Amino acid sequence: MTEGHDVQSLSDVDIHVYEAVASEAVEHGGAGLARLVRATGLDEDDVRESLTTLIEHGHVVPKGEGYALGPHTFEVEY
Repeated sequence: MTEGHDVQSLSDVDIHVYEAVASEAVEHGGAGLARLVRATGLDEDDVRESLTTLIEHGHVVPKGEGYALGPHTFEVEY
């Protein structure tokens, strides 16, 4: 994990989206946008905005047409 990975700086929405990405990554190897919208119950614009933040901080990375977890040393319970 790099020094820029401060999960305490994330909003509740970002953590919710991160947890959805983590869950989908465990089950399916990655998460598509439509699946994240369904999993979070948020509207697509909010999920996209959160994904942008998560990618900028390195918590989530683009993977094919979806998203996966970036390098991390912490665990998420879901």
